[in-house]
Amino acid sequence: MIQHTRSKLIKLLIVVAGAGDLFCAASEAAAQSTPQHSLLALSKRDHTLAIVDPTTLKVIARAPVGPDPHEVIASADGKTAYVSIYGGGRYHAFSVIDLVAQKALPDIDTGALNGPHGLIFVGGKLWFTAEGAKAVARYDPATAKVDWILGTGQNRTHMIHVTTDEKQIYTTNVSSASVSILEKITLPPPPAGGQPRTDWNQTVIPVGKGVEGFDLSPDGRELWAANAQDGTLSIIDIAAKKVTATLDAKVFGANRLKLTVDGKLALISSLGQGDLVIYDVPSRKEFKRVNVGHGAAGILMDPGGTRAFVACSPDNYVVVVDLKTFQITGHLDVGGVPDGLAWAIRP
Repeated sequence: MIQHTRSKLIKLLIVVAGAGDLFCAASEAAAQSTPQHSLLALSKRDHTLAIVDPTTLKVIARAPVGPDPHEVIASADGKTAYVSIYGGGRYHAFSVIDLVAQKALPDIDTGALNGPHGLIFVGGKLWFTAEGAKAVARYDPATAKVDWILGTGQNRTHMIHVTTDEKQIYTTNVSSASVSILEKITLPPPPAGGQPRTDWNQTVIPVGKGVEGFDLSPDGRELWAANAQDGTLSIIDIAAKKVTATLDAKVFGANRLKLTVDGKLALISSLGQGDLVIYDVPSRKEFKRVNVGHGAAGILMDPGGTRAFVACSPDNYVVVVDLKTFQITGHLDVGGVPDGLAWAIRP
């Protein structure tokens, strides 16, 4: 009798185990893998990173991130995403997401570099601004260490761009109403001998109040920046290191500015206005306004130059704007209060 009962129990466990395997197989079949070319979108309210298929415009996965996420960038191989946990300068961490496995990895503690915000991935390393430290810095994923720091001495050093040769860095400094141009230089060896040394020169260029979003022209000759408090646009000649034009764009509350791939148009979002403002770059005149809702933050250009993705934070969606017709062709639900956007491209 005991042997018979034991046999029945074993058979039951085999059946249950088999059903579990079938369930897991079904779940895995239902799960969608991360495409080689994917759109990353942050939700400030939900504290999540959405991975979106840019072809179907469907969210295929979400991963948790820390409180108050602002900006996101992917590694050069498209396998890892880094999210700045900002907190207005209170926090000091990056959330890290494995984009292939679609799961969170351990956070990176930036220590005394409080308020990490602007991000860019260049030369295999993560470059970022640290508002609370009035600095820019660089994190090396290979060694899991911050291997370089440079102070700007400016208030709220916010957004960042690093050239591919890593010799120039550009930042906007919101509360100082300035743009920093940082240039890497080589100094001769000291008189006693030794190796040449490297240093950085900083040029601080006054612009409008509340400068935040900016972009470089494709040829690297001009920098366009949006000044939130003034509602103006500042155009800087990179070689001359000075403002050559200030445009009265009336984009108050401007948050981000991005140029199209061909450099012919500048798109400016505003958290305080419902229109995406589009400027013609060669003529430096307003071209069009596209109503996207009640305000907008992050802007991301499609690498093909045909679309722009705009995070409409007050409306809890991301809109897709056709850059030929300037019509809204789609809405994405990536979570509440969307903001930072980025591409992740795996070769």
